[in-house]
Amino acid sequence: MSPQEQRHPGDDPGTVSGSTPGTAPGAASDGPGPGDGTLAVRAGLPDPVKHEPTLPGPVFAAHFHLPGDPTGPYTYGRDENPTWTHLERALGTLEAPGEPGVETVVFASGMAAVSAVLLSQLSAGDAVVLPTDGYQALPLLHEQLRAYGIEVRTAPTGGDAQLAVLEGARLLWIETPSNPGLDVCDIRRMAVEAHAAGVLVAVDNTLATPLGQRPLELGADFSVASDTKGMTGHGDVLLGHVACRDPQRAAEVRRWRKIVGAIPGPMEAWLAHRSLATLQLRIDRQCATALELARVLAGHPDVTGLRHPGLPDDPSHAVAARQMRRFGSVVSFELTDRARAERFLEELRLVDDATSFGGVRSSAERRGRWGGDAVAEGFIRFSVGAEDPADLIADVLRALDAARKAG
Repeated sequence: MSPQEQRHPGDDPGTVSGSTPGTAPGAASDGPGPGDGTLAVRAGLPDPVKHEPTLPGPVFAAHFHLPGDPTGPYTYGRDENPTWTHLERALGTLEAPGEPGVETVVFASGMAAVSAVLLSQLSAGDAVVLPTDGYQALPLLHEQLRAYGIEVRTAPTGGDAQLAVLEGARLLWIETPSNPGLDVCDIRRMAVEAHAAGVLVAVDNTLATPLGQRPLELGADFSVASDTKGMTGHGDVLLGHVACRDPQRAAEVRRWRKIVGAIPGPMEAWLAHRSLATLQLRIDRQCATALELARVLAGHPDVTGLRHPGLPDDPSHAVAARQMRRFGSVVSFELTDRARAERFLEELRLVDDATSFGGVRSSAERRGRWGGDAVAEGFIRFSVGAEDPADLIADVLRALDAARKAG
């Protein structure tokens, strides 16, 4: 058993043992700060005002009273909105606790956030390094970037392979853990080497969330996420965000949002902020159950290709244990073929056959049905929700047994 897997009474099995809430594993600290639950519950709230709600309701204004010169924080609804402001402050608090200088920009979706970083930082003649095993929509961006005269280089996430094609690039785009294969790369190492070569670093942190790892603390210039997934966690909001320390970079990303109008609705922003209050509760339950499920699947005769960064024998575990504070709620594995995988999904009773992850209701899908991922026909991406672990695991084992009997 590795040091990271040594557990003590009360330890959360989905959390790296020995990490302090609010700090990365091994990070220096002047003392314990607020815990993750406290941060999540209090983040972004305005100063209390008598008779006013603790979290103000959504502001639906398209325009604001603006006599005279156009100064002040709120001028027009495409530029800024008070509801966005509260959410952006909350997300910044979670991305980098205790660092008031971190700026966050919210978007209408995760892909809007991804596109904003890439297209605000790259110009014709630049080169960008992207993962070959990243999110399925990235190849669509490859086409668009090349159409703009930008060179696209690719390499796998595992083994920090992207460093081999870094020379002369403008931006390195990392996705770790990768979706759906769950490979992990060393963010700190890659950031150090990229910066030494004059390359900016962006990390897609969707699968981990800031409670799983904090890319800015590990040296990245941008931390990007689809908040549609674990951050909001209820499968009812499309949202994304970008966080960075450099005010100039933040201004460039914000300007891109204004140009393309990729703004979130105020109701979505309010719902997202409301959902953050339960983030630590949800994530801890989901990560703990995901690791428990992975341990059960590791001994199942019908399961091959099992991946979860929290498993001691997972190829990514050593790197993940150094930089991740929680190992995530997603488990991936393979069944023998397409028919077996589809029968397994049909037999599940507590799991939705859906294409997202990070929600309170468990979901799973045969990822190969989309055609954009380099996975086997029987590959399953399983997102663990907040159900009772015993109930969920029993449902999975029953469905595996039924799928085998069906042939």
